Amino acid sequence: MVDSTATSAPPSPTFRPEETTRPNRVLLTYYGICSALLGPFFPLAFIPLYCKYATLRYEFDDEGISVRWGVLFRREVYLTYRRIQDIHLTRNILQRWIGLASISVQTASGNSTPETTIEGVLEAEALRDFLYARMRGSRDGDGEANEASSGNQANDDALALLTDIRDALAQLVDRSSKDA
Repeated sequence: MVDSTATSAPPSPTFRPEETTRPNRVLLTYYGICSALLGPFFPLAFIPLYCKYATLRYEFDDEGISVRWGVLFRREVYLTYRRIQDIHLTRNILQRWIGLASISVQTASGNSTPETTIEGVLEAEALRDFLYARMRGSRDGDGEANEASSGNQANDDALALLTDIRDALAQLVDRSSKDA
């Protein structure tokens, strides 16, 4: 007898926005390794990266994403989910090795650089899926049942109309083939 649970794939991680407000500590390790590659210029590279890590905060609410960082020059970016145009997940070889990724969020601002970048999240694929679900208008990123909105009602009505047209055309084709 074969145990079916042993061969099934592990469940994919789910992103929990309420638990993600700070980057993972692995990001500091990544910053340290990148700075160490500069040799004697290590302090010049590491101090600004450490300050960014220490002040970096994320907030995911019902309307959008807020990203804040900075010591001397405080910076805050707030993006609503409806403004998001594209989401890119990138990993260099060092990030893959330690399990990190960078998620670049772009809007239609006409700027070639991303509007914001989310770093230090280990569940990058789950975060990307969460953002895509919110970007497309879903109320909950983990697939639970949602209330039907007026936009969903219009989509359901259009689908019902198209189904009726398809069925009527199929009946016409059947009649014409019987007459021939």
